[in-house]
Parts: sequence; C-alpha cells; structure tokens
Amino acid sequence: MNRIPIGVSARHAHVCEEHARILFGHDLTVLRALSQPGQFAAEQTVRVVTKKASFDRVRILGPARSLTQVELSRTDAIALGIDAPLRLSGDIADSPGVTLIGPVGTVVLIEGVIVAARHVHVPPDVAMQWGVQHGSRVRMRLGSDRSLVMDEIVVRIDAQFALELHIDTDEANASGVQTGDVAIVV
Repeated sequence: MNRIPIGVSARHAHVCEEHARILFGHDLTVLRALSQPGQFAAEQTVRVVTKKASFDRVRILGPARSLTQVELSRTDAIALGIDAPLRLSGDIADSPGVTLIGPVGTVVLIEGVIVAARHVHVPPDVAMQWGVQHGSRVRMRLGSDRSLVMDEIVVRIDAQFALELHIDTDEANASGVQTGDVAIVV
C-alpha cells in the first residue's frame, strides 16, 4: 500500500474543555467529521490575535484536548509576527502564545502556537508492511505538474488511525496538491 491519501490542514486550533467553555460558553459542537476516526471540525471558530496581526474565523478541531494549541503554516506565523517552532501536534513547550477571542470570552495563551510537522497517520498493519515504527521518518512524492519529494515525514502509528498524509497549506501549494490527492511512498 504505497498510495497514501493526502489531507491538507489549514490553520486551526485545538482547545481544552475549560477554554471551550470560556470562549463559547459550552462544549464543542460537530460541524463535520474529519478523515481520522473520532475527529471533527467544530462549528466554533475563534479570532487569533498577536501584537502585529490577527486571523478571523480560525476553525476549532475536536474533540477537546488536554492542552489548547494553534497550528499554523509558516506563512501564517510570519503574517502574525511570531516565530512558531516546527513541531508535532501536542508539543507546545516553549512555543509562542497568542490571544484567542471567541463569541463569549477570551483566552490568553502563554505558549501553544506551532507549525505542525508533516506526518503520516499509519495503522499498525500498514506500518508492519512498510517496516516502520512510531516516530520513523519516510519520504513521499506529491503532485504531478509540480511534484515534490518530501522527506522527514514523521510516522505516527495507532490502531485508530486511517492511513493519511497530513501537510499544511504551504506544502500543498508548493506541490500543487489538495485534500483527496495521493502521495507515493519512495
């Protein structure tokens, strides 16, 4: 199985239950399911604010997490005037903060903004076929007219995962791909 569906992640945020209630006055509500089982785009959005700029209508992805974080592309981080580190989702230590403004309240994050590292969600049976382990790195070819070979794609293995490569909008634009296209393991 070397043809991998691509999922392109635009800027988004994950919030903890406490912050969901502060920002929206209630828990997250499902707008639509995402490709990963149990994951969803919430109806809720926030305004992400720094001293330099802001983004309106940044989608919240659910379910609620233990920590609140914002995932941006490198271009988004530059526009906001922050130096967000390249990290896997959830690794927010010593990252810059932002202010999140919802319809009911505001949350000031001291840290929590990252540029999400490209990664591939892999079920265990596929990982065995590939001969990889959780945290391994693989290379994939993306696109056709503007094809690119991307390396350092982090393998994330879990029995709940649907096989899918996750990249951000900068990477998708560079390779000319969109959600639903496929990448090839090289």
